[in-house]
Amino acid sequence: MSYLEELNDSQRVAVENIHGATMVIAGAGSGKTRVLTYRIAHMIDQGIDPFNIMALTFTNKAAKEMTERISQIIGGGEAKNVTMGTFHSVFSRILRYNADRLGYPTNFTIYDTQDSKSLLKEIIKGLNLDEKLYKTGNVLGRISSAKNSLISAEAYAQNSEIMREDAQTKRPELHRIYQTYVTRCYKAGAMDFDDLLYQTNVLLRDFPDVLHYYQQKFKFILVDEYQDTNYAQYLIVKKLAAINENICVVGDDAQSIYSFRGADI
Repeated sequence: MSYLEELNDSQRVAVENIHGATMVIAGAGSGKTRVLTYRIAHMIDQGIDPFNIMALTFTNKAAKEMTERISQIIGGGEAKNVTMGTFHSVFSRILRYNADRLGYPTNFTIYDTQDSKSLLKEIIKGLNLDEKLYKTGNVLGRISSAKNSLISAEAYAQNSEIMREDAQTKRPELHRIYQTYVTRCYKAGAMDFDDLLYQTNVLLRDFPDVLHYYQQKFKFILVDEYQDTNYAQYLIVKKLAAINENICVVGDDAQSIYSFRGADI
C-alpha cells in the first residue's frame, strides 16, 4: 500500500473512495490527473477487473502516460486492459465494432476538419450559394454545434428558433447544407469528428442491447478534464454509468477552454 503514502490527505481520500459517484474539483497543478491515475491503480489493486474500467482522458498521450504510470505503481501488465483514451478514440472503436447497426461499414472513414471543409465547399457551390456568406469554417462550426447538442439535420430544419437565427445572419439555407452534408457523408461511409459522439449517442439510444452490454462492461467510469465536456459527451457518460453509478469526474471549473466548442460544465 506504499503508493498511497505518495499522496497528500485530500488526494488519498479521492483515490480510496472508489465506489459510487465522485466529483473532484481542484485547481491547476494540484494533482488531478495524478488522483485519477492512482485511483485506477488502487481499483485494480483492490481486485476490480481492469476490463471493467473505462477512463476518458484529454489526450491519447495522457492516456498512454497514465497506463505506463499505473503499471509502475502496481506492476504487471493489467493496466493495458483498462479502456483508456479520449472520448473520440474510445467511442470510435465502439462504433467500428457496431457500425453495421447504424448502416456504416466497419472500416468507415473519419473525416478531419479539412475533409469536412472541402466537402462543404463543394456542397455550397453545388447549391449556388454565396461563398462569402456561407464560409466553410462558419458553416462547419454551426453543424458541429448542432451535433454536439444532439440536434439532427431534420430537427435543425424543424426548429423555428434555429431557423430564425440563421435568417438573421442571412444564412437561411444552412439547414439544406447540413442535410446534404449528412447525406453525402453517409453515402461515402464516413463520419466526421463530431459524428463519433453524435452516432455513439444514437447507437446507445436506439439499441438497448448495445447499451446494456457496455453498461455491464464499463462498471467503473472515470473522466479527466470534465469541465471541457459537452452535452453529447455528458449524455454518453450518464447513460453508461446509469446502472452501476460508479463514476468519478475530475476537473477545474475555472479552467474550461472549450466553451466555443460546446463545453458546458
